[in-house]
Formats: sequence, C-alpha cells, structure tokens
Amino acid sequence: MKVATTTYPVHELIRKRWSPRSFASYPVAPETMGQLFEAASWAPSAMNEQPWRYIYAHHADTEAFQKMVDCLLPGNQPWAKNAAVLVLALAKTHYDNGTPNGAALHDLGLANGNLILEATALGLHGHFMGGFDRAKAQATFHLPENLQPAVMIALGYQGEAEQLEEPFLSREKAGRQRKPVQEIAFHQSL
Repeated sequence: MKVATTTYPVHELIRKRWSPRSFASYPVAPETMGQLFEAASWAPSAMNEQPWRYIYAHHADTEAFQKMVDCLLPGNQPWAKNAAVLVLALAKTHYDNGTPNGAALHDLGLANGNLILEATALGLHGHFMGGFDRAKAQATFHLPENLQPAVMIALGYQGEAEQLEEPFLSREKAGRQRKPVQEIAFHQSL
C-alpha cells in the first residue's frame, strides 16, 4: 500500500487512498457495495438535489461487466477488466423542472469522494477513469439526455503489481506525488 507523505497532517483515510491498477480476484460483497453508495448518498449537494447516479456491474456479471469494459478506452481495458466491480458515475444535469443544474458535476464529485473514502476505510481501492467513450456509454445503457456520464471507477481489493504488464507495472510501482500546497492554494489578503 502506498501511504501518502504529506506536508500537513491529514486524515489517515486520505493518506491511504490511492488509485492502483492491480486488482485481486476476490469479489466485493453486495452489502459492501450498498455501504459505498450509502456513503455517496450523504454528500452535500446544491438545493439537496442529489444529482449523482451510478450504474455498476460485478466481474461475475459477465455480460453486464463486459458492456462496461467495452466502454473503456483501450488504455484502460487491459487492467480495469480485472477489477471486481466497474462503476459508471453519472450526473443528472437538470432539475425536474428542466432548469440546468450547474453544480451537478461538482456534486457528483463530492459523492465520489465520499464513496472512495468509504471504500478505503473498508480496505478497497478504486481507480477513477475519464478514459471511456461517453457516447457509447450513453447508448449502451440507454441513458436519457439529462444523465451525463462523468467517470468510470474500477473497484476492488488490491492485487499484486507484478500481474500488470508495462507500462502499467512501472506506474504501479512509482511513488505518489502531489503538487505542493503553495502551488494550488493562494491566500488573498486585503
């Protein structure tokens, strides 16, 4: 496990969360998936709209899981196909009255943050992927226009890095890095 070295003290779950590409073959229990989505459901959202939606398939759900894999771009398929679960995270982009919800993607991000920290607390790992065909996902899962595919998530228990081929193996073994806080946060004084 790669635990982050931080400049400032942060919660242990944040330090332990990382995005592996190697997954073990054990399944994730349905109750555990329920717990992850429960955690996501308690994220804050504008007007309490709760615009997050999730479609997921377990590795054992062969046909449904393969539909998820087929939506991934070729760079993600070789390793993500070994995850126990693939999740498509969606944002409901309009309120029921048809007004656009400008905060929908932000709110989905908050829900995903809750989901991944809950996963980390349970010994699971997730890897968020923007590399997927959104139009294909829209068509494959017969999504209405107001549900925007945002990211896919590979979820499962961490596997051995050596099961990966290059270039994924060296990425898996590389150290974790983040920009220094002073490059991302700027104090404004009057």
